[in-house]
Order: sequence, then C-alpha cells, then structure tokens
Amino acid sequence: MTQLATARWPGIAHTPRTPLKARAARAILRPTAKHVPVRLTFSDGTVWGAGDASSPEMRIVRPKAFFARLGAGSKIGFGEAYMAGDWTAGPDTDLADLLRPFAERMATIVPVPLQKFRVFVDEKLPHQQRNSLTGSKKNIEAHYDLSNDLFAQFLDPSMTYSAAWFATPDQDLEAAQMHKIDGILDQAGVTAGTRLLEIGSGWGALAIRAAQRGADVTTITLSKEQAVLAEERFADAGVEVDLRLMDYREVTGQYDAIVSVEMIEAVGEEYWPTYFATIDRLLAPGGKVSIQAITMAHHRYLATRDSYGWIQKYIFPGGLIPSLEAIDHTLADHTTLAVTDQRSLGQDYARTLRQWRERFNANWATIHDQGFDETFRRMWEFYLAYCEAGFAAGYIDVFQLRMSRPSEV
Repeated sequence: MTQLATARWPGIAHTPRTPLKARAARAILRPTAKHVPVRLTFSDGTVWGAGDASSPEMRIVRPKAFFARLGAGSKIGFGEAYMAGDWTAGPDTDLADLLRPFAERMATIVPVPLQKFRVFVDEKLPHQQRNSLTGSKKNIEAHYDLSNDLFAQFLDPSMTYSAAWFATPDQDLEAAQMHKIDGILDQAGVTAGTRLLEIGSGWGALAIRAAQRGADVTTITLSKEQAVLAEERFADAGVEVDLRLMDYREVTGQYDAIVSVEMIEAVGEEYWPTYFATIDRLLAPGGKVSIQAITMAHHRYLATRDSYGWIQKYIFPGGLIPSLEAIDHTLADHTTLAVTDQRSLGQDYARTLRQWRERFNANWATIHDQGFDETFRRMWEFYLAYCEAGFAAGYIDVFQLRMSRPSEV
C-alpha cells in the first residue's frame, strides 16, 4: 500500500492479525462453497465451490489476508478484502454475476448451527451514526457531497440517483428515469396547482418534472453540493422551485402531495415514527404520498437491523433498509396513513445499477483525475455490483408506495 492509501484507508492498508479467526473463516467457507455454483480459485491451483468451468470465478489473490479480513468480521471484511485486492473476479467473470449466487443464498449461506453465533461476531451500529438532526447532516454529506462531478460521470443526464423504471426492454436510462418520476408524480396525484413537498432533492430532476406539470414545488435537502447544482438546473430548465437546505423535521405548512425517493433508507429505524408522523402532519386533507423505498424481507430485516455492515461503514453511514411490514407497522402506530398502492421496481434497479457501473468503469480515467484513487474505484465498483446482485437475486427490492388516509378515500 502507498502512504497516501494508508492515510486515507487505514482499515484497508492494515491486515487484521487474527490467526484463530482466520482459520475459523477458512474452515467455514470451504464447506459452504460446496453449495454455491461458483469457483473459488487459488494461486496454487486449488479450486473450491460447486461451479464448473462455465461458472463465475472468484480469484483469491492473497489467501492469508483474505481469510484474516473475513475472520475479523465477515460482513465488513468481505468487501474490505475486495477493496484491498485480496480477491477479485476472474477475467471472464462479471463481478455482479459472481456475487449474485451468494446473494441468492444469503439467508442460508452460513450453516444453521453456526447462525446462533452471529451475536458474537456482528458489530453493533455505531452511536455516532445516529440520524439526529446533527447526525443526519453528517451522514448525508459523507456520501452526497463527495463531488457532483463524480456522480455526473456515471448517472444519466437527468442526474437521477435511484432506481429507474424501464417501460420497454430497449428504453434508455434517461427515459426510464423520467418514466419512474412520472410514476411517482402520478401516484401522488401531482397536477397543475398541486402544493408539492419533496423530501430529498437529489439534483432536482423530480422537482423540475413536477414544476413543468404546473405544481407549486418545495424541495428540501441536507446536501450543500446537491443544492448548488439543483439550483443551476432549475434556472436552466426555466422553472421556479423553492429549494430549502433543511431537515424534514423542520418543515412546516400544508401540502397536497408529498414525495420522497429512496430517502427512508437514510432515516434510521429510531426515527421512522418521526419521519412518517412528520409527513402525516404536513399532508393536507385528501392529500397523497408517494415514497420510493428500498426494502428487504421482514425476517431478514429483523435479523440484521442492529448489525453494522460494509455498506454502512463505507457508503451510507446511518443507513438501514426497512421491510414492507415495518413500514406498515410504523404507519399504523404513529400516523393516520396507510399504504394504498404499490409497485415493485426491483429488477429495474438491477438493470439501473449495471448501467451505472458500466459508465463508472468506462469513465474511470476522468474520475481518477478528479482525485479518487484505486481503492475508491474498487470500493465503488463493489458497492454497485453488490447492490445489483442483491436486486437481481430478490434479496432486496424497491417499491413505489402510495400512502393516503383510508378515511378520505
């Protein structure tokens, strides 16, 4: 590792010294691999796994370091080992295609007798990542304020950073993102004159589309970087949008429609009651809500809700994916709202993520020139492929959820 990488990535530059845990990880992975249709290949010619010559290949480049990281903390160590180059996909293997068989078996990949020991190896969510008023701002800035230029290198021209909704097999990404946005606005009943609140501005694509419909749009964000570019985009589009740099808990007023795209994942379980109660408070009589939310099965949510993972450490601090049941329970206990319509875009998200990763890799030279190093590249590549595999396998999903007051329907 270079000195620059050591300073920037201390958890990657230094391999954990946990010989007993490393041996345990090796002892667990070898029989586990027999049930996964992949090939784990080692430099000495050893091959593990249930795959054949046509199966995805995972190359273990530095076995000692790989098993040390895996033993020190499997949920974080696996991704860190990829960032460090301890393992990689084979030359003829796409990274997401390699990760998908693991995602399909996520709930059972660890032998049942060993699952009871999860409590001893899972790290707890760090207190400093709580999504308080101060914490939320720090967590959002950690990801979304990386660089507008970075995101521009892999997003479509609309700068939309959420699942697209493809109307046809050959629809391009920008058109699919507009289709997604129209789906949300239609679900919330946004037309000319609608008083619309958007929680989480992104770079302004939805606000622009809503304003072009004639809606009176208010949008809020905690990201200064996003706010600056969104304001420029509003001016270029010739629309009037009230953009406010503020937390959702600080909003006042009444709105006919409220929309929020893939923002609930950043709220944190502790604050879901506050989030939905705030939406309920701000929604005018007869109003509708449309939320696009990444979800996971309820039993997986219950099993992982308190544990700290690679995504939370490196990509989305403070993040937590809910289940549909958890959303329903929170609405029932803390609001007058209920889910009255839903549609899944899970496979569309897998397709979206693959296109983002392809663009990211194709434009890596430009991204590198912006000051991002090779460890960042591997981190971002793993993040995009890891998420794609999760959606493709159905381990996670994403829904557009309409919420309204049943008494007003």
